[in-house]
Amino acid sequence: MSTTRHPAEHEPIARVLPMLSVPHLDREFDYLVASEQSDEAQPGVRVRVRFHGRLVDGFLLERRSDTDHVGKLGWLDKVVSGEPVLTHDIRRLTDAVAARYAGTRADVLRLAVPPRHATVEKRPAPPLEPLDPQPVDTAAWAAYQGGAQFVAALQEGRAARAVWQALPGESWPQRLAEIAAATVATGRGVLAVVPDQRDIDQLQAAATALIPDTRVVALSAGLGPAERYRRWLRALRGQARLVIGTRSAAFAPVSDLGLVLIWDDGDDSLVEPRAPYPHSREVAMLRAHQLRCAAVIGGYARTAEAHALVRGGWAHDLTASRRAVRAHAPRVVALEDSAYAQERDPAAHTARLPSMALDAARAALRADTPVLVQVPRRGYVPALACGRCRSIARCRHCTGPLSLPGRDAPGAVCRWCGREELALRCARCGSDAVRAVVVGARRTAEELGRAFPGAAVITSGGDSVVATVPHRPAVVVATPGVEPVAEGGYGAALLLDAWALLGRQDLRAAEDTLRRWMAAAALVRSHDDGGVVAVVAESAIPTVQALVRWDPVGHAEAELDARTEVGLPPAVHMAAVDGTTDAVDALLQAADLPDGAEVLGPVDLPVGARRPAGVAADHPVGRMLVRVPRELGLGLAAALRRASAAASARHDHEPVRVQIDPLHIG
Repeated sequence: MSTTRHPAEHEPIARVLPMLSVPHLDREFDYLVASEQSDEAQPGVRVRVRFHGRLVDGFLLERRSDTDHVGKLGWLDKVVSGEPVLTHDIRRLTDAVAARYAGTRADVLRLAVPPRHATVEKRPAPPLEPLDPQPVDTAAWAAYQGGAQFVAALQEGRAARAVWQALPGESWPQRLAEIAAATVATGRGVLAVVPDQRDIDQLQAAATALIPDTRVVALSAGLGPAERYRRWLRALRGQARLVIGTRSAAFAPVSDLGLVLIWDDGDDSLVEPRAPYPHSREVAMLRAHQLRCAAVIGGYARTAEAHALVRGGWAHDLTASRRAVRAHAPRVVALEDSAYAQERDPAAHTARLPSMALDAARAALRADTPVLVQVPRRGYVPALACGRCRSIARCRHCTGPLSLPGRDAPGAVCRWCGREELALRCARCGSDAVRAVVVGARRTAEELGRAFPGAAVITSGGDSVVATVPHRPAVVVATPGVEPVAEGGYGAALLLDAWALLGRQDLRAAEDTLRRWMAAAALVRSHDDGGVVAVVAESAIPTVQALVRWDPVGHAEAELDARTEVGLPPAVHMAAVDGTTDAVDALLQAADLPDGAEVLGPVDLPVGARRPAGVAADHPVGRMLVRVPRELGLGLAAALRRASAAASARHDHEPVRVQIDPLHIG
């Protein structure tokens, strides 16, 4: 028996955005709202609609009294939930991110709004006691030039924006928690985006000492669907005043947002690996611009993108004086890492460290403090080379690089085909001597264990990350980003295999290397307290000099100048178009690129870049680059967005991936 539907008496038209990723369907469609649906069918709710004969999910954007559709309208099939999960602010942000990155709104919404969990959503929110703000001690911010004025601006509710250069040894979670609490005390919300779970834990611990834990929410990928949705709803419903999370938290629906915090914006994990590949820093700054709220980008080092915000006047510099930096920084020395130096220094043969570095480590251990050793990669020996001529050792079957899988392995193993090579001999000079190209954390730990007999050796990296180490003698071997925090600080830090980081074919190699070094060096005691950092690298390298002088701002300034000179982001906007030659050519020919656009390429995909989804495995894939001045960035994105929509409607070429300002250009 069929039931006759009647349109709602008031605003019977629902404008819906279906969750369809194909670019040519990234638009709204009108549907009729039945009278029995009218109360729940409000802007922002999840709905289901029939589209081309199948049911699809969507979001109801607005209710209307009229439609510009010619023909008969279909009915709204179902209101999935009456919870308005797409707020007005997040909808505006979604539109801006899709326009900035030449993506579809459906793809952005998948990042912004988590999947529904019905049981959690139906559960009533527990009542909360009124927030009773307590005075917050922000005196530590006076160590930074303009710091006191910045905090005062936050307390007055002004949209102050700054790039904060944290002092070495600074407790960044404590400082960020202080300004977050100061903002919450004004009645406004705070959003903090950090690279990983360890950073979330540190900031949450500092924040809950100043803000009631019922008002603090932590969002991360490691949470299960139910728990993540429960916490996300607390933010949506205004119960949480501080939201801390990893990259997707940049879209968290914090009500009455007053301050956005980004820590360590140079970390790769802040870049979304799914289309349209937004960077959390850019999303957060778009929010701050749209809502006219305060913003802070903080770190021990500084990216060229953050420095461009200061140079352009959008943000202020928040740095300490050189005198304060010298008082807080450890002594940094650069030690030669050449074959000649190794021949002169027997210690370099056993632990790959010059005698001076070994002496500094031994002095720290005698002072009952731990020593940090940073190595670029995990594992045992990622790659081997000839001990005489330094040629890379390669597999005789497939020419892949050889590595040692473990200490007791009978021979080397190819990292491509997996074949074992029992008798190693250099194809170039005939020598049977081998050396490590980059020695991993486990092998380094073994070598240092022999160099420092009796000292405990702790490794942190991969699946075994150590959060903290006690104040006692120990050698801590860690990969970048997972260095444990030492109680009272490390007595010394040794930074190994510098050339493996600096020698990468990457636009951001120098910037990223300095960021990793400074993050490790910041854990070391000050020079006055005996702290020493030894970097095994040539002292003439500008990045090494920036570490020795502890000058991240000067390094970022030089990096931005260099990129401006050669026309690389952030001095310009650049689009990377990946796909087969025919598909990329067709897309660029169809795109109405803005005047002044420069097409470059083709080039190979950067190392580690995935092939575009949907392209046959036997079809060669390349990359074309399109460069425009900064003021034409939105025009470039719009042109590529329209061309992608036209191409997806025609279905006459394989898929093409478009990325705006990708982290790795090639």
